[in-house]
Amino acid sequence: MGERARHVPVLLDRVLALLAPALADRDAVFVDCTLGLGGHSEAVLRAHPRVRLIGLDRDPQAIELARRRLEPFADRTTFVQTTYDHIAEAVDGPVDGILMDLGVSSLQLDAEERGFAYSRDAPLDMRMSAGTGMTAADVLNEYSVDDLTRILRDYGEERFARKIAQAVVRERAREPFTNSGRLVELLYDVVPAATRRTGGHPAKRTFQALRIEVNGELESLRQALPAALSVLAVGGRIVVESYQSLEDRMVKRAFAELAVSTTPPGLPVELPGHGPQLKLVTRGAEVANEQEIEDNPRAAPVRLRAAERIREAT
Repeated sequence: MGERARHVPVLLDRVLALLAPALADRDAVFVDCTLGLGGHSEAVLRAHPRVRLIGLDRDPQAIELARRRLEPFADRTTFVQTTYDHIAEAVDGPVDGILMDLGVSSLQLDAEERGFAYSRDAPLDMRMSAGTGMTAADVLNEYSVDDLTRILRDYGEERFARKIAQAVVRERAREPFTNSGRLVELLYDVVPAATRRTGGHPAKRTFQALRIEVNGELESLRQALPAALSVLAVGGRIVVESYQSLEDRMVKRAFAELAVSTTPPGLPVELPGHGPQLKLVTRGAEVANEQEIEDNPRAAPVRLRAAERIREAT
């Protein structure tokens, strides 16, 4: 199956509708901070013939595949291999639309050799930038019990973090971890059967935690949100799709901080330059409906939030 056929952009119609007021019928700049296979970007470029795309991705394979997909729009596209926390360095001025589709891309999930999916045995890699930095195997084989417990608890929200960490350290003394199949077997042994019946696949939270640690995802997002908001023009819109609660809470907090007045309480009038910088466009976090999930199961955990800049940053 071709890359385009395999890749179904999450909440595509909703993303287009939210971005349209900032992009329609004008010379606008749209930044796709997580280009992946280019599905969202292709739809934006088709819908808005005057929009210019700046596509960011840390994965050179993703950029190459997206470049091929978006060849019909070559005169309106620029690609930058970087992480989204470097958005301010990748653009040359204020931008009108920003999309962050967080988490692991379809390309990475479907590439068995990358080791992101726990449903099949593969090398424990999990690097979004293939070939650079530590792997998930390095984390499992080198981190202490305390450090493994910390990342499983904080990044995976895993109730049995210490039990899993202790089991990993015990097993790696016998033989280092190299493939996901052996880790999945260990997790089936450690996570109680009652939890497995109600809490989903026992490997889900551990694999999430390892992926976040390997790629520094939360730290990158913590820096990326203010960086993205700093380059958003007045009237511009940002849409963020998160796939786990840690990310969604960070997005909610970053938007909320700029969506309130900073005028001291008790003053009868708004002080100049102290009004809200953002308007929240979505009411809370939006989720995929049943039809969307049926068409695209990867949309099941999505939480979407959007905001519009209404005042220049001070």
